[in-house]
Amino acid sequence: MTRPLAILCAALAVSAAFAADQGSVQVEPTVLRGPRPLARQTESAVVRDYLEAWQTLSAAMDQNRADLLNQNFVGTAKEKFAVTIAEQAKLGLRTHYQERSHDIKIIFYSPEGLSIQLVDYIQYDVQLLDREKVLATQPVQARYIAVLTPTEVRWKVRVLQAESQ
Repeated sequence: MTRPLAILCAALAVSAAFAADQGSVQVEPTVLRGPRPLARQTESAVVRDYLEAWQTLSAAMDQNRADLLNQNFVGTAKEKFAVTIAEQAKLGLRTHYQERSHDIKIIFYSPEGLSIQLVDYIQYDVQLLDREKVLATQPVQARYIAVLTPTEVRWKVRVLQAESQ
């Protein structure tokens, strides 16, 4: 496998991000069973911060700037994306994403309120570029599992895993 193709595969495996315009967003009604109810305000904040994280990830991948991840990512997600950005930057590549749609459903809220898990069925287009030359373009449909953790003022993405469809 050629090195640019390997970077494209890595980018598809560990990330998906989008341009500033978000495409369509649908949030499924949240029905949680368990000891902790999810307040409407908390649900809105989680969805808002999750969608903003995608925009931040898009900018970081397109500009090869891992420092942009600090605002919306922590832990494993931040580490994996930083590695991907460093590898593509070494090769003079960048990745551009164009989001088409999100279908989000919150599936778990921990009893102590320290994490929320959601599922996102997303569609986007990804381009691998060498400077301004497009090397490859691919439409993607994937199911993402995300775990978000509250911080002082926002929810941050701690885990983000894709399952290609």
